[in-house]
Amino acid sequence: MQLVVARIGRAHGIKGEVTVEVRTDEPELRLAPGAVLATEPAGTGPLTIETGRVHSGRLLLRFEGVRDRTAAEALRNTLLIAEVDPTELPEDPEEFYDHQLMDLDVVLADGTEIGRITEITHLPSQDLFIVERPDGSEVMIPFVEEIVTEIDLDEQRAVIDPPPGLIDADQAVIASARDEAGDGAPAEGEDR
Repeated sequence: MQLVVARIGRAHGIKGEVTVEVRTDEPELRLAPGAVLATEPAGTGPLTIETGRVHSGRLLLRFEGVRDRTAAEALRNTLLIAEVDPTELPEDPEEFYDHQLMDLDVVLADGTEIGRITEITHLPSQDLFIVERPDGSEVMIPFVEEIVTEIDLDEQRAVIDPPPGLIDADQAVIASARDEAGDGAPAEGEDR
């Protein structure tokens, strides 16, 4: 199975190094010197990692045969793809690869079906499950332990305990100072 593990960013310096946007929880394994990675677009690869280092919080890589800034800049926006055994699991039992989570059924603790995971979006603050509901609509579920209470790979399901309004907007709790009087009029000192 092939997994995207990084995207090449801009060139760094004049000796062929590039910044990379890491898309794996195991960069020390997937992006180690000697790793041979397929690419998208395929015509730029395969690429073999020659060296790697962290500089100012960013991972810098140099590939075999890439010796100058011009060659490094030509790789910009290339996706790096690793071949991964589909039965391989992360070392931490609380971590999962995206391919393990795709197509899991999403249910409430009582078994009520919410939908199926169709996409996983990685944001700086958290990951999101994009869940397709039976009616074809989509809902975004933050992948945090307060909401996703269980991942059961054997049963192929993710159990969630969503706060009011996450799944159904009509159940949302409005936290507002408005309408405190209960008559729809603005509270004292409040404009509408």
